[in-house]
Amino acid sequence: MFCKFVILPYYSLADVTNSAIGNKSNKNTDVAFFPKDNRKQFILIFIIAFLNLIGFGMIIPLLPHYARSFRAGIMDTGLLVASYAAAQFIGSPIWGRLSDKIGRRPVLIITLAGSVVGYILFGLAGSLWLLFVSRILSGFMSGNISVAQAYITDITDAKSRAEGLGIIGAAFGLGFILGPGMGGVLSVYGMEVPAYAAAGLNFFNLLFLAKLLPESYPPEKRLTVRVRRRFGQSLVELREALSRPLVGPLLYNRFFFSLAFAIFTTVFAIYAEFELHLSARIIAYLLTYVGVLMVLVQGVLIGRLTRRFAEGNLLFYSIPLMVAALVGWAFVRDVAALAMVLAPLALASGVFNTVINSSLSKAVLEEEVGGMLGLSMAIDSFTRILAPSAGSFLLAQFGSWAPGTAAAVLLCLVVPYAWRRFVAHPHPVLTSNLED
Repeated sequence: MFCKFVILPYYSLADVTNSAIGNKSNKNTDVAFFPKDNRKQFILIFIIAFLNLIGFGMIIPLLPHYARSFRAGIMDTGLLVASYAAAQFIGSPIWGRLSDKIGRRPVLIITLAGSVVGYILFGLAGSLWLLFVSRILSGFMSGNISVAQAYITDITDAKSRAEGLGIIGAAFGLGFILGPGMGGVLSVYGMEVPAYAAAGLNFFNLLFLAKLLPESYPPEKRLTVRVRRRFGQSLVELREALSRPLVGPLLYNRFFFSLAFAIFTTVFAIYAEFELHLSARIIAYLLTYVGVLMVLVQGVLIGRLTRRFAEGNLLFYSIPLMVAALVGWAFVRDVAALAMVLAPLALASGVFNTVINSSLSKAVLEEEVGGMLGLSMAIDSFTRILAPSAGSFLLAQFGSWAPGTAAAVLLCLVVPYAWRRFVAHPHPVLTSNLED
């Protein structure tokens, strides 16, 4: 329901922080992000992702208000959010595999065209079922994030790949700041206006891509796709990843942290609307505030923290910090207190999601990094399928204190495990960021 930040199986706060993937030395950052030979492709894919997220973010704060005009209750709105997440979870691997067969550029064009249709349907929706259709279509098409990441992988070598993938996260961060605020302003002219504006942005994005973006995946490489193994393509490979001594604990903690955080993100707009009685504009401003905090954490604080503290320690201490923020959210009753709670929440999420991807990228072979980061994203997306229904049920049945309390209790369950794996007996990878 809100952008990366909210539902986003594709656009969540977790995604916003991915621009710092790897936490490697910045010595060659310009080479990794904008190499001379591929500078055009990097800039174009950045703009495409940026415009895509702005369009998405425009309608996020309006979703509960728009759904209510069709007599949708809290549970209905939660299911609306979950339907988007489920469609994206299904669409991501489909579009990724199709791009391996026909190339990245055609798939990006197809999915952007589908997104235009989805936004138009959202604006034209005259009933709740059509609203569901529009969100399912948009969610399915939003799986193109895996294709955008594959594009970056195609134009980087193994050494610069993780940092190259960070360009998508940077686009998320900027788009997340602008999108909700623009949606809040446009909503003054009608709830359907932001949807049409998002459709227009995506149509422009489609023309921009079709005219300027070259193909990154040549036909000769596509012939080897069937014999190349990647993480996340089957349950067998998932079990293999979970059985690894460091990867398993990282992914288990990723799941519980993401699920607890997703309970917050996926019901936040509903909670703000029904419990605090905030307008779409105020909700949009709060999301923009969180986006600014995330960019500050990602762009300023993360580098300093990883130079002073082991990644294992940062992972562990992010968990109790998130627990404290969730408990605070459970009992706040005004906007000022909510704004205070959002600060440690953004800090914990920014640090955890950045460091978890950094550790995962170093825990596998170089040729497995892209697949492993994709698996990490899939786990995050899966939690946003579970969280909307659970969070909405807790909010509807027990009140505003229940979602935050339940999420905090859930996350507390992994604290002893995280302490043992990340602090008491850390794998060497979790302290490698402090090595000379």
